[in-house]
Amino acid sequence: METTENTTEYAPEHPARLSWTAHAPEVYKAMVRLDTAARKGVDPTLLELVKIRASQLNHCAFCLDMHTKDALAAGESVERIIQLSAWDESRHFYTEREAAALELTEAITVLTDGFVPDDVYERAAKQFDEPELTHLIAAITVINAWNRFAVTTRMVPGHYTPGQHQ
Repeated sequence: METTENTTEYAPEHPARLSWTAHAPEVYKAMVRLDTAARKGVDPTLLELVKIRASQLNHCAFCLDMHTKDALAAGESVERIIQLSAWDESRHFYTEREAAALELTEAITVLTDGFVPDDVYERAAKQFDEPELTHLIAAITVINAWNRFAVTTRMVPGHYTPGQHQ
């Protein structure tokens, strides 16, 4: 039996601009500690959905690669991950709690109006008690910081193995 070789040519992989973790290891360690503290009390599945959504909004390919792989490895469905970019049009894939968290993620990530609208905050506050909401806000803030490091330094996606950085 004859095998055919895949001859599809993809664009070349871009190089990272710099290895920020090597040049600022204390900043990286502080980010890891902040990430660990922020995730306490936040449902791991919800956390991955929030990280994926923020990373979509920030166009962070490295974090999208990481968090979709982690979500899939944790048992999240492909369908729910695919629908995240249009979650508001496909709310029936998500719980009210998840929808409130995704809406809050968008408001915190895209501060185009300069604030998080009261109605968005109130919907989240109805779904999460104050300690949970505080940690959720922290987790959203942290993924936005990770996104900014990765996008600015052009960290290269595609090489992450699920659970590698946990």
